[in-house]
Amino acid sequence: MNINDWINDDLPKIVDAIESSIFDEEKVIDERSLNLAGRNEICAVLDDVLAALFPNAFNRERVSKAEMNFFLGDILRHIAFRLRRLTRDTLEFHCQTQRCEECDCDRHADEIVRNFLSELPEIRKTLLSDIRAALAGDPAAGSHEEILLSYPYVEAVATHRVAHQLWKQKLPIVPRIMSERAHSNTGIDIHPGATIGAGFFIDHGTGVVIGETVTIGSNVKIYQGVTLGALSPFDRQGRPTVGQKRHPDIEDDVIIYANATILGGDTVIGKGSIIGGNTWITSSVAPGSVVYRGSEQKAMNRD
Repeated sequence: MNINDWINDDLPKIVDAIESSIFDEEKVIDERSLNLAGRNEICAVLDDVLAALFPNAFNRERVSKAEMNFFLGDILRHIAFRLRRLTRDTLEFHCQTQRCEECDCDRHADEIVRNFLSELPEIRKTLLSDIRAALAGDPAAGSHEEILLSYPYVEAVATHRVAHQLWKQKLPIVPRIMSERAHSNTGIDIHPGATIGAGFFIDHGTGVVIGETVTIGSNVKIYQGVTLGALSPFDRQGRPTVGQKRHPDIEDDVIIYANATILGGDTVIGKGSIIGGNTWITSSVAPGSVVYRGSEQKAMNRD
């Protein structure tokens, strides 16, 4: 059978099968009301936010000093309108699927967008501290501009700080789509729920995983392949540990070298510690310790 005959005779059967699956009552993906054009519109809003934070790094065209105020005013208004629509649609979908009875999605969307835009100056300030930390911590870095324009961790951390603000306001779905876009682009996987202090630097970056309930203090540096994860996503009865503290805490001034794995919600890496490469850690490490492969759980105090 040639392709033309096959298209006429057999393709309609495939169309019917896919349509039946889409409208099946037991469908996995709910088609009732959420229409976000896939991830494209959310990612477009994220691109505009990054361009507002660093116009001459993430914007498509260079913005002069004389044009800056107009550019920022225009792009922030654009963000406000698009993000507000996305936020309202997402909240309405969430309310329908959760069968909420007393939701004011319009008011809630307005509040989320106002709060988010108000945080942008502080987000930029924190990101500048991240870039300064990279320049101080990487001898190969020639300038702040080089880091901003060429280091993949900048996109990953900038996206995280944007997504984390939306996550803190309990906006569903949208922060995860933002963080997964950065994951796809950079190889750095940071859950939007993770809390990360200022002066954060990921050197090289590929393969880094930072889980939802991780907390990271100030001036922390980690290398490629580091995992800050959970011991298990299930409890003793085999139920998912949703809403529980599952991931470690990293205190201020810690350095974690390549391919280290730190797991567990009760695990704390004390201030000023150094975690060597390829280590496996599932219990707390005292402040000021050095842990290296073969000495896991037997931390040596640097003093």
